Amino acid sequence: MLSKDQIAQRIAQELQDGWYVNLGIGIPTLIANHIPEGINVEFQSENGILGMGPFPFEGEEDADLINAGKQTITAMPGAVYFDSATSFAMIRGQHIQLTVLGAMEVAQNGDIANWKIPGRMVKGMGGAMDLVASAENIIVAMMHTNKRGESKLLEQCSLPLTGVHCVKKIVTNLAVLEIKDGAFHLLERAPGVTIEEIQNATAGTLVVPDEVPEMNV
Repeated sequence: MLSKDQIAQRIAQELQDGWYVNLGIGIPTLIANHIPEGINVEFQSENGILGMGPFPFEGEEDADLINAGKQTITAMPGAVYFDSATSFAMIRGQHIQLTVLGAMEVAQNGDIANWKIPGRMVKGMGGAMDLVASAENIIVAMMHTNKRGESKLLEQCSLPLTGVHCVKKIVTNLAVLEIKDGAFHLLERAPGVTIEEIQNATAGTLVVPDEVPEMNV
């Protein structure tokens, strides 16, 4: 199985030169540490920064420089800061080529639930609602099952939805999957993970091709 850092490393392989990319809270924030050589991307955080860099080394943190998850970050040369109105104008205006989000559940039709578990206190869904409503290219980074061992890839989401029919690809600790034609299509498997293990961990409809290569991480 992949670690959270390896999930981020695999998603970093999806980046294309010149893209503007929004990284959600959790595993997605680790992607900034794994930009492939020769690729120039600009990471945007909806709290108002374009040009977000990797996490700082211990002792070099700047408490005034944070991402949307309130983690300390670095800024790349040429980074700019702006208010939330400008940030969400970028998002709603579809100027972001890729959005990477975490999720509690994803359905086989592309629905995503990533903001609320009923009965628990939450501050709200934040920028996720705008991101899933505006972005055309959404990748989800998450663990394949929850802490109880139950699948997070479902026929239908049981939690309150953040967006509908919007997720295109999922990278978990077990596999890379594409959502199309109302099903999860297995593209790659984590090193050492069998197809049977992925099938057992997937509650939704899983389409498995004849050959499933291992991820390159």
